[in-house]
This record gives sequence, C-alpha cells and structure tokens, in this order.
Amino acid sequence: MIVAFDFGITNTDLAIKDNSIQYLSAPSAFNGENGDFNLTEHHVLKILQKLNIDIKQIKSIGVTGSKSADLPDSICNVPITKINEIDAIGKGARSLYKIKEESALVVSSGTGTACVQIQNTLTNHLGGISVGGGMLEGLSNLMINNSNVSEVNGLALKGDRKILDIMIGEAVNEIGKLNAEITAANFAKARSASDHSIENISASLCNMVGEVIGTVAYLNALLIGSNKAYFLGRTSMLSEVKKGIDDRLALAGIEGVYHEDRGFGNAIGVLASIDT
Repeated sequence: MIVAFDFGITNTDLAIKDNSIQYLSAPSAFNGENGDFNLTEHHVLKILQKLNIDIKQIKSIGVTGSKSADLPDSICNVPITKINEIDAIGKGARSLYKIKEESALVVSSGTGTACVQIQNTLTNHLGGISVGGGMLEGLSNLMINNSNVSEVNGLALKGDRKILDIMIGEAVNEIGKLNAEITAANFAKARSASDHSIENISASLCNMVGEVIGTVAYLNALLIGSNKAYFLGRTSMLSEVKKGIDDRLALAGIEGVYHEDRGFGNAIGVLASIDT
C-alpha cells in the first residue's frame, strides 16, 4: 500500500493505492486556536488511526502541505518522501486533466490560493493570494458564528447577495465593457441595508471569495497566454464560490475546468510522485 498525504489547516486529504486507488479525507489535528500548526509523527498516526489504516500495511508514504517538511524521514520504519507543494499541484493537475497544452494554468485553492504554470515538463509557481477557504471559514465565523463552509454555502444558496453588494448597474452608467450585473463593491450596502440575514451575508461572502480567486486566475491566464484555468482544491467545490469564480473568468473569456476529484488534487500529485 502507498499512501499520499496533503496536509491542510482544516482537512488532510489522502490518496491511497493498494489494489485500487481511493481518496479519503480526515480533519487535521492541529491546535490552530493557539496558532500551532506544527506537524509531527503523532498527527500522521492519529489520522491513519481515524481512517482505520494499519501502518504495518503501508510500504511508502508521501507528504505535502502544511509543515510536512518537518516530519521525520520515516515513521514506524515506513519511509517518507516529502514533495514540494508546487510540484504536487503540477503533477496532480497532469494526472487529473491529462493536460495537452504547451502552457497551462493550474489554480489550487484550499486554505489559500496558488497559481501554477505547467509548461511542457516544467512547473512554475506564478504566485498566490491569501484568499481561499481559510478566509471564508474565518470571516464566516466572525460574521455569522459558523465556520463550516459547506453549511455556509448552503445558506448562501438561500440568500441574495444583491441585498448587500452594489452592482455596477446600480452605481454607474457603464465601466468599459463590464455588464450591469458585475459587482461594483462587495458588502457596500451593509452600511445601510436592514436585511442582514445570515443567508444574505453568506451569499455575499461566498461570492466575494470566488470573485477574488476568479480575478487572480484570469489575470494569470492572460499573463501566460492561456484561455483555460484548471482548478484543484476544495474551495472551488463550493457551488456559490465557484459561481463567483466563473463570473470573473467570463470577463476575460477564460474557461474554468473542474474535475470532480479536484479536491484531492495535491494528494493525487504526491501519489504520482512516489508511485514509480
């Protein structure tokens, strides 16, 4: 059995190859309330135990994400291979999407968001932003006392962000080629709106996170001359965030490409790196 870990602040994703390949996820065991995101052998063993995986059955472990570089070179005599997260993103995208372009953009959005260029056999880190699932969790907890992003997305589906966001058509006659339904200012109506329901707040939050990710995605796509953005990570799995992403990509004519297993993209990249 070969096990690949992608350690995130909230969740740890695993890609496991035995007779077949399966994808699993478990809550990360960090004490984030105290700012402690150190990763130890104990965290690895705890996750394996939670998922009922016997380490004695494991031949090799690969790791990426969080502070995985601080892990020992082996646990219980099982060797650990440490994979740079940018390389994991590149290999994960190649494995999932079978990318044929000479130059392609991969956007990995988990806790934060990274933009990576796949150029033939090379993987280049274009940059990233601190906006992603971590920001959505934190702001949701501050604003509606709920940090479960799946629940927040469900609330967003019932809300109307236009109660709190100002649209371009409401604020000005026109701005270039932007249509009237594009956001002019996130949450700008909140200073006077009376309907501060958790559904409307959730809708505006999810959209705002999506718009920021979509904007940085299309700018990087234009930078490398690509008309597509291939997505990895859990944040784009949230429908209302994805809607915000797609609205921004459409402004530049960029197509968002979303594989159903993209939430495990980095773990898949680690597995591809060690399964030789």
